Amino acid sequence: MMALAAAMGPGAASQTDSGSATEGLGGIVGFAAGAIENLGAWGVGAFTLAETVIPPIPSEVILPLAGYLSRQGSLNFGLVFLASTLGAYLGALLLYWLGAKLGLERAIRWLSKLPLVDGEDFEKAAGWFNRHGKASIFFGRLIPGVRSLISLPAGAAAMPLATFSLFTLAGTALWNGALIGLGYLLGTQYELIEQYSKFLNYAVYAAIAVTIALLIVRRLRRAPARV
Repeated sequence: MMALAAAMGPGAASQTDSGSATEGLGGIVGFAAGAIENLGAWGVGAFTLAETVIPPIPSEVILPLAGYLSRQGSLNFGLVFLASTLGAYLGALLLYWLGAKLGLERAIRWLSKLPLVDGEDFEKAAGWFNRHGKASIFFGRLIPGVRSLISLPAGAAAMPLATFSLFTLAGTALWNGALIGLGYLLGTQYELIEQYSKFLNYAVYAAIAVTIALLIVRRLRRAPARV
């Protein structure tokens, strides 16, 4: 995406009035863009809620595509920003509640049973929270990996809900606004997006493969300990 942004110029061509905004986008990027276009802004909010609790699809993929579709006229930019920020906040609030209700250790044990979730990640986030305090809630929203986990230790530590909400919403709004805005800017370069979409597909496929590989390695490393 940075390569595309560097290639942007004032005379860039935009999508023609005919055809779908996702026309010309193939592979998993085209599939994701089509799903977002069909689900609308509140579907984007549902994605960000799910990503916050159990990260199935990273916001680094979803939100730029939503911004791109906003530029093409398929989605409303303001509504996408509002829905994605609200969805992420609700997901963070759920983890905050779990931490407050169950305590850190019980919550980590329970969440570790879910697919694509590793207890070590929550423990690292808890350590980061213990070192940096409430600032970790704001800055944690800007760091992949920490972003989806930092709410749990905040709830377990009984951080005031108003403080948690303020820092969470501020960090989430900054992160979401940057990604959606980037996608919106790239939407002015429809022809370049179409040209380079296959490389975006390769990047997404590689990220999925690395994630699955890391998950398998973690499970295999822990298998002897259970025996």
